[in-house]
Amino acid sequence: MDYKPVVIQKQPRSAAKHNPESRYWRRFKNPVFVKEHAPVTCIHFSPSRPHRYAVTASTRVQVYAPRTQKVVKTISRFKDVARSGHIRGDGKLLVAGDDTGLIQLFDMSTRAILRSMDDHKQPVHVTKFSPDNTSLLSCSDDATVRLFDVPSQTCVGVFRGHTDYVRSGVVSPSNPSLILSGSYDGTMRLFDSRTGGAEIVMACKTPVEDVLLFPSGGIALSASGAVLRVWDLVAGGRCLRALSNHQKTVTSLAFNGDASRVLSGGLDQMVKVYDVTNYKVVHSMRYPAPVLSLALSPDDTHLAAGMTDGSFSIRRRQPKASEVVAEDKKKEALRTGAYEFFMGGELEHLGEGKRRTKQAKQVRAVEGEVKVRQAKRKTLKKYDMMLKKFQYEAALDTVLQSEPPTVVFSLVQELAQRDGLRTALAGRDEIFLEPVLRLLLKHVADPRFSNAVCDVAAIVLDIYRDVIAQSPLVDRLLRSLQRKVDAELKFQNELRQLQGALDMIIASAALSLPGITL
Repeated sequence: MDYKPVVIQKQPRSAAKHNPESRYWRRFKNPVFVKEHAPVTCIHFSPSRPHRYAVTASTRVQVYAPRTQKVVKTISRFKDVARSGHIRGDGKLLVAGDDTGLIQLFDMSTRAILRSMDDHKQPVHVTKFSPDNTSLLSCSDDATVRLFDVPSQTCVGVFRGHTDYVRSGVVSPSNPSLILSGSYDGTMRLFDSRTGGAEIVMACKTPVEDVLLFPSGGIALSASGAVLRVWDLVAGGRCLRALSNHQKTVTSLAFNGDASRVLSGGLDQMVKVYDVTNYKVVHSMRYPAPVLSLALSPDDTHLAAGMTDGSFSIRRRQPKASEVVAEDKKKEALRTGAYEFFMGGELEHLGEGKRRTKQAKQVRAVEGEVKVRQAKRKTLKKYDMMLKKFQYEAALDTVLQSEPPTVVFSLVQELAQRDGLRTALAGRDEIFLEPVLRLLLKHVADPRFSNAVCDVAAIVLDIYRDVIAQSPLVDRLLRSLQRKVDAELKFQNELRQLQGALDMIIASAALSLPGITL
């Protein structure tokens, strides 16, 4: 009689805990926390490799290496609290303001002061390079926005119109003549350096903490209060969306590398990730303190957040091999000027004729002939081969190592039918008992396997009750199992109470309807 393999019981799929988007952001692991002396008000990654990042806190700006998370430069030549350390596109210069109104330009390699601008008389909270790297944008508490020419060290534009502190601003990536600013007067203004005036004024009603512009320059984002707003600048500053996903003030906004995702950080200690196609939240992260600043490296491998308690967190994502290969191909194509790279690979096989592949010659059947099919021999799984030899313990160990839970509990059911489950669980030391207990701990609250888990747990406790309190590892796992069972029972009790309350509400609602009696 042939051996019948173990029948794998088909279980209904449980709801996926994490979608692909969430799994991607969860790959930013192992956060490193660095403590500063004061709240971290700004974090900025260098656009050029190796993407060092500047952290502004207290009276200094520190530059960190992304691989080692160690300080490589410290710039502390400020008379008051430093603000908005920003690295230029080539990674060679850094600009920062302070609470005296002074703006200073530093050499990244020598830390020497190259330029100083003291046109502002109140704290400067925003200093940024323009996309062409020749101009500087500054926003101050004196309610003005200024544009400086770096080579000549002169102010080439003063933009007025705000009536309160200007705490956010950005130069349009597509048009260096356009400047978007956000103020505590509850408005955003789009200034044109060619005319010197505000072309568009957008009302946010609450103080604007941060603004962003998409690379195209046609869509803007603003953070004011707990609301993230999307603005269409092409349509004259029309508000497209108002997103209220934070419980407290949103303090910082950031794009990912290709501007397909927007990250927002707030005083509710949350960082939320939005998909720009529909502006839905695709992932959320909680931090130990309110978030003041947020930045993502251009290669999407490092996520940094500065907090009010003086600490900042840096998380690192290990890129996949395919991403590394694609990036290397892109760099090589850009270096050699490969035209087919920009054509999407259309020219890769240009000039090549159609390749003919040899096909196996098909044998035509002759009338009257009978083809005898050879039955394929089914190969047994490793655990089936052990079951066939009545090696129950080895079969259980095999599925515990590499098989999914559906296979494991199907084997458990098969062993129970053979009266071999106790035999498979007996005679184990703490090393071989640990995977069994971890299996029970992981799936005790899963309704698909809860019955089997209870059966296995009862046998384990019956076999090993005399040796409990002799192994710290086993005792710890058993205590964890007990806590999880207690939590599940409490949860089920709360559900039953909720069900009773809902039944009463539904019954009372039904009684209130005319013509209905119970």
